[in-house]
Amino acid sequence: MLHKKALVVFVVVAAYFVLPANSNAQGKNSYEGVQVCGMCHKTEKSGNQLKIWQDSKHSQAYKTLLTAKADEISKKKSGKKAVENPECLKCHASGYNVDKALVGAKFKVEDGVQCETCHGAGSGYKSMSVMKNKAEAEKKGLVMHSDIEKFCKTCHNPESPSYKEFKFQEMWKKIAHKVPKG
Repeated sequence: MLHKKALVVFVVVAAYFVLPANSNAQGKNSYEGVQVCGMCHKTEKSGNQLKIWQDSKHSQAYKTLLTAKADEISKKKSGKKAVENPECLKCHASGYNVDKALVGAKFKVEDGVQCETCHGAGSGYKSMSVMKNKAEAEKKGLVMHSDIEKFCKTCHNPESPSYKEFKFQEMWKKIAHKVPKG
């Protein structure tokens, strides 16, 4: 029995040194939270991404689940309160369904649709040295969608019981957050 345990430990340790560091970047990064992302993404030089998010409905998405109206809609569909319903949470919150070991100390589900909802869990790419190299950041888990409209429509679609026509171009102007050049 001891021999088998030693073999398992050896294989795990060997895999750590042999497998590429980014082999599980997407699935094993932890969620850091908007506070961590916002530290570097709050200045004019960085494009004011934090303020754009703070002023958006995305930052309030979870809070809408705390309303009586949301509970009424959710209970009709599933019998659950909106904040307990995965069908609601999937579009109103990040990280609600991940292993607690993959949630950083500053991450709060209550922050709603935040940076990591769209860009992937950030522990692997959060450092300044990695973020300065887009290819490296993507290799370590940063998600940059090639079809942003299609991605947005994974939530903004008629599946939502409170869906209103989604005008992507109009809405994108409100949330677009490119980093300025230079």
